[in-house]
Amino acid sequence: MFNLVGDVFHSLLFVPMINILVAVYKALIFVHLPFALGFSIIILTIIIRFILYPLTASQLKASKKMQELNPHLARLKAKHKNDAKTLQQETMKLYKEHGVNPAAGCLPVIVQLPIIWALYATLQQIVHMTPVAVNKIVYSDFLKISKQWDPNFFGVSLASNPSHLISTVGPIILVVPLLTALLQFIQSKMLFAKPPQPEELVKDIEKKKNEDFATAFQSQSLYIFPLMIGFFSYTFPIGLSLYWNTFTIFGIIQQYKISGLGGLEEWINKIYGKKGK
Repeated sequence: MFNLVGDVFHSLLFVPMINILVAVYKALIFVHLPFALGFSIIILTIIIRFILYPLTASQLKASKKMQELNPHLARLKAKHKNDAKTLQQETMKLYKEHGVNPAAGCLPVIVQLPIIWALYATLQQIVHMTPVAVNKIVYSDFLKISKQWDPNFFGVSLASNPSHLISTVGPIILVVPLLTALLQFIQSKMLFAKPPQPEELVKDIEKKKNEDFATAFQSQSLYIFPLMIGFFSYTFPIGLSLYWNTFTIFGIIQQYKISGLGGLEEWINKIYGKKGK
């Protein structure tokens, strides 16, 4: 069973991505663009992001609708806090009235995961693949490569990781994991928008704030997840960080187009408000 899944994953996702990347690489070599492999990774990531755009947009729109309903859900929770059955019925009624499906944001995520994982697997292996290995899985002779590609990107090997490079390159290499963590934090902050609350519930919410597991988890994950990604970026090859940062920047742009600045808007208003005083 696992072998069958592995074969399907390899033939339907991994191999096509290798072919797209090689096609982009050969095009960049043809126009004599330096650091062709690094730019091929960036372009491949953007191509995949465009392919996933409709799914991601659907997920973000569903998430935005759910956030807009949060004040109404808060009222229902306050009104029926001692009647779980009525609360569930009223909640489903609210979803139906506003045309919201709570599970709508899950399907796009599930569909995206195998594609994102295939992209990750591709970029994890591509730097180390020899011409012989590449030529065995390309679809045509036109895509075959004759020599090992140069893994350097602006003087840094895409196969190396910051934890090893810090002894030779110096502390400047820490810019990579720090930038990765910062971009991830910006995207997370935009996604975790603080919903407006009804005035009559503000005091009650503040009182129960420490008891609300979901709120506590969201608040902690806003900081923990970017730190984890930053740490992984410190130990993973530069090529993967290049992919992840491109992926995240595209996600930030898409999030801004669909939902605006989200939770980041509050911070930006505070910064500009202080400057204006």
